[in-house]
Amino acid sequence: MSTTVPADPLSRERSHLAASRSALRAMREDAQSLDIRDVTANWVNAAVLQRQIDERIKALADLSGTPLFFGRLDYLHAPGTEVAEGADGERFYVGRRHVHDADGDPMVIDWRAPVSQPFYRASKTDPQDIALRRRFGYTGGDLTAYEDEHLSDPAEAAVTSRLLQQEIERPRVGPMRDIVATIQPEQDEIVRAGLAGSVCVQGGPGTGKTAVGLHRVAYLLYAHRERLARTGTLVIGPNRSFLSYIEQVLPALGELTVRQATVEDLVAHVEVRGADEAAAAVVKGDARMAEVLRRALYAHVVMPTEPVVVVRGSRRWRVAAYELEEIVGQLLARDIRYGAAREALPQRIAHAVLVQMERAGEAPDDRVQDAVARNAAVKAAVKAVWPAVEPAKLVLRLLSDPDHLAEHAEGILTADEQKTVLWAKPARTVKSARWSPADAVLVDEASDLVERTHSLGHVVLDEAQDLSPMQYRAVGRRCTTGSATVLGDLAQGTTPWATRSWPEALGHLGKAEAVVEELTAGFRVPTDVIAYASRLLPHIAPGLAPVASVRENPGFFDLRPAGGTGGTVAACRELLAREGSVGLIAADARVPELAGALAEAGIGHLAPGAETTAEVRLTLVPASLAKGLEYDYVVLDEPGAVVDGEPDERTGLRRLYVALTRAVSGLIVTHTAPLPAQLG
Repeated sequence: MSTTVPADPLSRERSHLAASRSALRAMREDAQSLDIRDVTANWVNAAVLQRQIDERIKALADLSGTPLFFGRLDYLHAPGTEVAEGADGERFYVGRRHVHDADGDPMVIDWRAPVSQPFYRASKTDPQDIALRRRFGYTGGDLTAYEDEHLSDPAEAAVTSRLLQQEIERPRVGPMRDIVATIQPEQDEIVRAGLAGSVCVQGGPGTGKTAVGLHRVAYLLYAHRERLARTGTLVIGPNRSFLSYIEQVLPALGELTVRQATVEDLVAHVEVRGADEAAAAVVKGDARMAEVLRRALYAHVVMPTEPVVVVRGSRRWRVAAYELEEIVGQLLARDIRYGAAREALPQRIAHAVLVQMERAGEAPDDRVQDAVARNAAVKAAVKAVWPAVEPAKLVLRLLSDPDHLAEHAEGILTADEQKTVLWAKPARTVKSARWSPADAVLVDEASDLVERTHSLGHVVLDEAQDLSPMQYRAVGRRCTTGSATVLGDLAQGTTPWATRSWPEALGHLGKAEAVVEELTAGFRVPTDVIAYASRLLPHIAPGLAPVASVRENPGFFDLRPAGGTGGTVAACRELLAREGSVGLIAADARVPELAGALAEAGIGHLAPGAETTAEVRLTLVPASLAKGLEYDYVVLDEPGAVVDGEPDERTGLRRLYVALTRAVSGLIVTHTAPLPAQLG
């Protein structure tokens, strides 16, 4: 039976979309129908295989409202073949995942496949053998428009894609979405960078650095799936609100296995119940603390002064003190982990005994060596020479005992710095201590000195500019044998220990060889808004290039004397009359008052990270949690209060820069107090 092909192009594309969705359903049904009862040898293998099948089924979900493909490439010649006159080209639909028909022929090509790369990089000056690039426009899940670029036609002038611009400027209701249909050439180069190398992306507000990092994870999982399935991947964000905001991006791209965490999650060896003054946190976060911890740990090793005598049957075997000292010296010289060396010590002593046995004519084997290593005399010697150390107790004593700290920090920390890091109320036990976040990082460092931290295949570190050197070290040991993607903006550093330069930060991370890339094209923040916020750059990040907005929609920007919270609430009501999400950002101390004013006005609001709905589109955001979030419209309450809420002016101005750059379509700044002078 023949199939009628629709006459007009849009109908043909809709027909291909319907056929592709049908093929995807068939792929999912095939996965659901797999019977593994007679395939596996035992229940363990069956469980592993069933989990893989379940993940495959989830990855084949046809998400409502998410286009199955967003572009089409018509090649002049078959990809991968020699260009020859008269050669037939091929047509590929580019989408979020691969879809094939019953015969195995591709209906949609994964955006990460090499054949899809020209969709992002081809241009009139470099068509990459592409005759036509077609972009599709959708309303909900319905294909409603298309737009063609004839890249190989010299007579056709290059024009800005209207569909691409509309997609960039589409309202931001709900969590962060993928940018797979709008990746730009400079972003694509970072996304497709190889797994072996680490990349650092410096990007101002709205340049898409977070999206680039997440899409890089998706690309690496596609290109190196088996390797990363063994070694693991991790996305690290600054807080839970941020992670909630980005958590749907990778699942929408079919990647369900990537773990997300904060630095605090990674170093959760002790319960954090306290907080440090800024000065103490700065010193505790200094990389010099690593050497203080190393000194304190290895001070537990004591050179032996007595021999070890091992009794086996009627024979006594004696290992002299000088031999033991030589063994201990060799282990120290190897610079292996404290715990690994401690485990090796009894075997080294046992080996010395076996050498004596062999000289005496005996023929001991490995079982004899193991037995000697477990001998009570050997165990006692190991306990005396190389005792076990609990990392948390090591840190507790350093922070509680001034003399102990002074002994191991001599020549590293000044006397004033030592006083700064000591606890005001020394703790007696690990459980009773009021550990701070910076203390927890020290415990993690000590734990790694004792026993090597497990390394992952790839780690993405977002909002990295706010990490201390010791936090960088904590992240770095999670990817010592893997690679990293570091994302951040030096102008948005809002901690007292904020990153001063990327080479310095990458050195602490253990990735000094990482390539630093800079994104300066702004796809999110309107021109007037980013221009106003950039007035702060000379004061917070001298020499850093300002972001240049590429948005055609200018949005709007308004400064308003508010006359109290009533004016701020009125601005929120005004913006809620528009389509899209609204964020009310305010100094942390003003949030309770504003929450009360909103409630009194009958305006519902959400907490940061919560998903906006058609009924509730306003989020009340403390300035300290605004980083990384974005809203269609923003009301910024009292900029002066945002600056004054920080411990120093520079940090306050950086916090203000973050708050000013969260808007996608429009910003209203309301104030009763004078604006900071740096805004001109």
